Amino acid sequence: MSRWLVAPQEFKGTLTAAEAATALAEGLRQGAPGVELDVAPLADGGPGTVDALLAGLGGERVTCTVQGPLGTPVRAAYGLLDSGRTAVIEMAAASGLSLLTQSERAPLRTSTSGTGELMREALDRGCERLIIGLGGSATNDGGTGALAALGFRFLDTHGVPLPPGGAALKRLARVDASGRHPRLSQVELLVATDVTAPLLGPDGASRLFGPQKGADASAVAELESALARLAEVVSPEVAQTPGAGAAGGFGYGLAALAGGKIVSGYELVARTLRLSERLAAAEAVLTGEGRFDRQTALGKGPGSLAREARALGRRSVMFAGMVAPDAETGGSLFDEVVTVSALAPPGVSYAEALRHAGIWWASRQK
Repeated sequence: MSRWLVAPQEFKGTLTAAEAATALAEGLRQGAPGVELDVAPLADGGPGTVDALLAGLGGERVTCTVQGPLGTPVRAAYGLLDSGRTAVIEMAAASGLSLLTQSERAPLRTSTSGTGELMREALDRGCERLIIGLGGSATNDGGTGALAALGFRFLDTHGVPLPPGGAALKRLARVDASGRHPRLSQVELLVATDVTAPLLGPDGASRLFGPQKGADASAVAELESALARLAEVVSPEVAQTPGAGAAGGFGYGLAALAGGKIVSGYELVARTLRLSERLAAAEAVLTGEGRFDRQTALGKGPGSLAREARALGRRSVMFAGMVAPDAETGGSLFDEVVTVSALAPPGVSYAEALRHAGIWWASRQK
């Protein structure tokens, strides 16, 4: 019996990776009922990482009430894997842009406190490894809100704790780590992101990502200055680390103050799901994402899976919501690219379009 690996990434803003995998697999089963499907949703550390790992490995979902980006209570979930030894936390669940309306976006004031509360809950539970997925953030506070929830104190010249938000960091004088959570130094802390931005500069947290979080030119300059002060007080060297600028500098805060190791989110998920082993057992891999662009065509994210498939002599197919113009100029590792949106009539959801794409593509293989 033929075996296909079905491993799409999220269709941003529309379907999580798990939802996309379910929709695609449903259509494939109808179009090719004799084929065995191995379903493994992909993620890169951003939204959908918890769902992808729980779908691929099984585990438990824990839901807590924590502070949202502006301090109002939100319900946020994280995942427990390995019989509770590993916690997978998406910062977007507690501190994400999706939790705010357009008019509520306020990167000078938003805080990562809620993510820190999820981390504290996992530490109190006895988890030995924390995977923190960075992506989809509403924040630009260098991770200080989360670290404050874990017992760090960010103090001004008078020894008074700073209020939440990135803007306040311009008054930072010192960091008191004496009250930090006692188990923080005992766990493996992996900071998962595929953003390679440093903390500061034109490609850094504030200037590159601040505008999409609601920062105008004045706010961007203020946030850049505030994060520069944080780096000056804590560690100028870590500020240059690729990924330090992820999630408004959250990568920096966890690496510089909490012993976090910044890793590729995609590679971490792929390794955890044993994708290499599962790909070797399949004849083809069917992946997908909302926007297929040059980076994927050259090997980022699902493109990395396609590169591995080519090395093994396996076929790779990309199901894309849309194909960006630069994808074609970048070349492609994929044997076939299927544009899902081109198959669907107006008003049809991505999920329904994926089901139809799966049926159409699988039927054509007979």
